[in-house]
Amino acid sequence: MAVRSRETPERRILPAMQEANAGTADVMAATVAAIAEQLYGSKAAEQSKRPVLLLGEPEIRYLSDKAIEIGKAAKDANAADQAVKTLFKEERGNLSALRRQGVLNAGLETALFGRMVTSDPEANTDAAIHVAHAFTVHGEAAESDYFTVIDDLAHEGSSACTAGLFDTELSSGLFYGYVVVDVPLLVSNLGDDVGLGSKVVQHLIHLIAKVSCGAKRGSTAPYSYAELMLVETGDRQPRTLANAFRQPVNARSSAAFVALFNHIEKLDRTYGAHEIRGHLSIDQGDLPGSTLMSLDDLAIFAAKMVATMPTAK
Repeated sequence: MAVRSRETPERRILPAMQEANAGTADVMAATVAAIAEQLYGSKAAEQSKRPVLLLGEPEIRYLSDKAIEIGKAAKDANAADQAVKTLFKEERGNLSALRRQGVLNAGLETALFGRMVTSDPEANTDAAIHVAHAFTVHGEAAESDYFTVIDDLAHEGSSACTAGLFDTELSSGLFYGYVVVDVPLLVSNLGDDVGLGSKVVQHLIHLIAKVSCGAKRGSTAPYSYAELMLVETGDRQPRTLANAFRQPVNARSSAAFVALFNHIEKLDRTYGAHEIRGHLSIDQGDLPGSTLMSLDDLAIFAAKMVATMPTAK
């Protein structure tokens, strides 16, 4: 679990202090404000100006316990403020240790997609998952659709009932997407837990294949599954296959499959075929050096590759 910017640490720490009766209202408020200043910096006092900060559950619990101790011991707000400053000065090593322990403290979201804290560089975490912007393998076509907002209850003495007339641009297509997993970094971010890294990648394969972006889902129902998915593992720098579609193809999965097949063949001929591959395809096609699998088998295959990679041990 990770705490997002919408759920600030104060919203978790203050209730814990109140439940523990940790001081007066002024002392509790001063304690929480001082912790926020240490986390975000003095220039980000206003919540709207704060940087995004992801904190794991143990990090929040640690800060809550310390806040309760300070609240119970401090006689007034000034004493609470000074106690928090002393805490961060004396125990910064403990806080840094918490941040370095990967998913056990910073949260799975941070372990996968990283964390940047401008006020504390030691809290930064590099992203182990790299996701490219998806694009259509064919020429994009869009059309405009209009919608209205109508007040069905007209006000007395008025015949006006239309509140707005708007338009939106709609498009659909066959997309190419690309995701890279830095396995050594992922395992490192997960506290050197190879088993957990394998499980994460196994679930990630399912998510990529079956989960679509949820924007405007109420009016578009964007629930489509991947029609072709290729998984490659190796110790070379990864490379995208996006150049297979520099020449747009027809909006059919079979046409995209052929273009991908031809591009992989050229890459293998030029750079050698050193990767281990597995893929799924609704067209039951073969890719160079790859084994056709179901989604479940492909996810298990990816998990096993993570578990057996020498750099992950």
